[in-house]
Amino acid sequence: MLEKIVRRYGISANIILLGVVSFLTDTSSEMIRPLLPLFIVYLGGTYQAIGLIGGIGDSAASILKVISGYLSDKTGKRKIFVFAGYLTSSIAKTLYAFAATWQHILLLKTGERTGKGLRAAPRDAIIANSTHHDKRGLAFGVHRAMDSGGAIAGSMLAIIVLSYFWFFELEFAIMYQYVFIIAGIIAFFALVPLHGVREDDVTHNRQSIRASFSALPRSFRTYVAIATIFALGNFTYMFFILRAGEFLLAENGMSVVDIGRIAEIDPKFVLVVLILISALHMLFNITYTVFSIPSGKLSDRIGRRNVLIIGYSLFGVTCIGFAMLQSVAAFVILFALYGGFKALVDGTQRAYASDFVEPELRGTALGVFHTLTGIAALPASIIAGILGGYAPSATFLYGAAIGFLAAGLFVIAGRKGV
Repeated sequence: MLEKIVRRYGISANIILLGVVSFLTDTSSEMIRPLLPLFIVYLGGTYQAIGLIGGIGDSAASILKVISGYLSDKTGKRKIFVFAGYLTSSIAKTLYAFAATWQHILLLKTGERTGKGLRAAPRDAIIANSTHHDKRGLAFGVHRAMDSGGAIAGSMLAIIVLSYFWFFELEFAIMYQYVFIIAGIIAFFALVPLHGVREDDVTHNRQSIRASFSALPRSFRTYVAIATIFALGNFTYMFFILRAGEFLLAENGMSVVDIGRIAEIDPKFVLVVLILISALHMLFNITYTVFSIPSGKLSDRIGRRNVLIIGYSLFGVTCIGFAMLQSVAAFVILFALYGGFKALVDGTQRAYASDFVEPELRGTALGVFHTLTGIAALPASIIAGILGGYAPSATFLYGAAIGFLAAGLFVIAGRKGV
């Protein structure tokens, strides 16, 4: 089976195995993701708290991305960082079941994302070095497709668990614990396929970390600068989920800040809201999955910069929609567009970052890319949270402005040969 897939797509077994790991990991993660924003509100968190949790989790993780990327280049050992990262995230997900305040979620989310910081750059370096240049966009697209395929499975599992609680009228207070524990178990199973991943055979980078940074070309630095500007507007997904939740509750004359009281009075209604949110999130993941591989192929054919211009612009359009439109039909379209944006941008950004450097520097280059864009996630989500506290639409208008700005900068950079 594995050999047939490898022959069909012309990519190595490492891509498939890491894809299986990501499939199981995202199954676990996506059981949690659509439920987390309202859970934070349920525990007393505000718009600003959601921005802090979403931002600091990604940014704290990013501090490790450049270090793990550099050390994986330095030692030539990437797999150990990948394993440690997935293990750390698995532990944090399981501990969500015991959270009693939004501050607990802040700590655990930071731990979960720290695990991602450990694994992201070394894993992407394995993918890049396991694939020929003209197949690299496809390889990252395949990996992202399997990753987002797991996300669909996770959203479906969340819907199944929520429906089970709704049908049998079980206690709402323990529903989240069930979801988190099941997600944690799946996350630990994701560690098994890592055993079959082979270390990529590259020359060890013996330079100091400062020398490694100096060896990165100017064109790479220009690219990362623009990607970082975009990251300043690419705030946490939780605001998109929260926007849908606010609409569904408002349609019934309720406020999202009263979610705890509403759950006590009418838990079945809150479960229905969570099921609908999970369904919208699943639609996002379906769109993401469907377009991940075509987006990778498109970046191989027309150039990664052009695909990113399209992706950043689509993000701007999507944000305007979230700011202005308020109907079930609109949210269906907007979550599909959000998935299309993610498919265009996620794998392409990483593939583009690896294109600028030689194999022995790819861990460092990807680490720099992940770190700078990840650090930008903190002010992005904090600004979004502050704006959302005044008017939720302001959050998305801010994101739209940054998305169009970054797309325009890529157009200008392209004229200068970047």
